[in-house]
Amino acid sequence: MIETNSTSAAALVSTNLTVMSHAYQKLFGHNSSLGSRLALVVILVVLLQFILKFIRIFSEWLIDKSHAQKGHLDFVTHRPKFTAFIQLLAGAATFAMYFVAIGLVLQEFGVNLANYLVSASIIGFAISFGSQGMVADVVICLTLIFSDAMDVGDMVEIENDAGSIVIGRVQSIGLRFTKLSNFNYQIVFIPNRTIGNVSRFPHGGAYAYADVQIPAGVDRGKASEIIECIAKEMQAQFGAIILNEPIIDAAEPAKSGGWAFVRVQFKIWPGQGKLIETTFRQQIINAMKTLSPNYSDWQVPVTYRALPVGKNSTPVIDPDPGQPAA
Repeated sequence: MIETNSTSAAALVSTNLTVMSHAYQKLFGHNSSLGSRLALVVILVVLLQFILKFIRIFSEWLIDKSHAQKGHLDFVTHRPKFTAFIQLLAGAATFAMYFVAIGLVLQEFGVNLANYLVSASIIGFAISFGSQGMVADVVICLTLIFSDAMDVGDMVEIENDAGSIVIGRVQSIGLRFTKLSNFNYQIVFIPNRTIGNVSRFPHGGAYAYADVQIPAGVDRGKASEIIECIAKEMQAQFGAIILNEPIIDAAEPAKSGGWAFVRVQFKIWPGQGKLIETTFRQQIINAMKTLSPNYSDWQVPVTYRALPVGKNSTPVIDPDPGQPAA
C-alpha cells in the first residue's frame, strides 16, 4: 500500500514536471540555442527571486502600516504570526522555483525528468537526516507563535532541554531562533528546538517587597524619608534591574507592639532579587541603626510576588514579637 502511494505521488510530480517542460518548450521553442535557453532560465529565476523578495518586504510593510493607522495592539502581538507565514510561503516558493529550474536545465542536457525526480527524492531523503534540527526549529517556532506561548515584548523565563534557564524580553520569534534581551542588554539567540518550559511574567517583571519595621519611639517621618531616599538611589544606580520607580507606602502602625512599618515595592528583572535582599536591605538596616542602635536584620523581611499587591496592606511577614526593638 505504501509503495503504491509513493509510486502514485512520484508519478503525479513527474507528470507535472513534464507538463511544465512541454509548456517551456512551446514557449521558447527548439530553434533557439542551448546557451540562450539556459540564460533565459537563469534570468527567470533571478526575476522570480526579486519578485518574492518584494512580496515579502511589501507584506511586512503593509502589516506595520496597518498597525500604525489603526493603533491596535493585536498587530504588534500577532506580527510574528504574519512574519512566520510570509517566511514559510517565500521559502516554499523559492524551493519550488529552483526545483523546477534545475529540472529544466538538466532536461536541456538530456536528463530524463523521471530520473531527476527519483534522484532528487533520494537526495532529499538523505538531507532530511542532516536537517532534522532545522525542521524541529520551524515546527517549534510555529507552535510557540500560534499557541500564544509567548509574544514579542513579553518577559519570559525559558528552560532549555539541558535544564539551563534564560530570562529576558522577547525581541523576535524566528523560524530557527528566538531572540531575547537580558538585563545586561545582551541579545541571546536560543535555537527553537532546545526550548523546553516557557514561563511568562504577565506584568513584565517580578515584584519584591521590603517591609521595613519602624520601632516604637522612632520618628516615623524621618525614617520614611531615609527609606525613600535609599530606594530611589537604588533605582537610579541599578535601573537595568529595578524597572520602575519604587513605590513607598506611608508608615502604617501595626496592630500591636507600638511599632510601624513602611512597605517598599520594587518591580525588578526576574531572578535578580538578590540585589534587594542584600544591597538595599543592608543599607536600610545600617540607616535604621542610626535611629535605633538595637535594630536587627529580621526587621526588614523581603518577599516576592508575581503580581503587584495593594498599597497600605499588612506586612508580608510579621516581626518577631519576642525581639522588641529599642
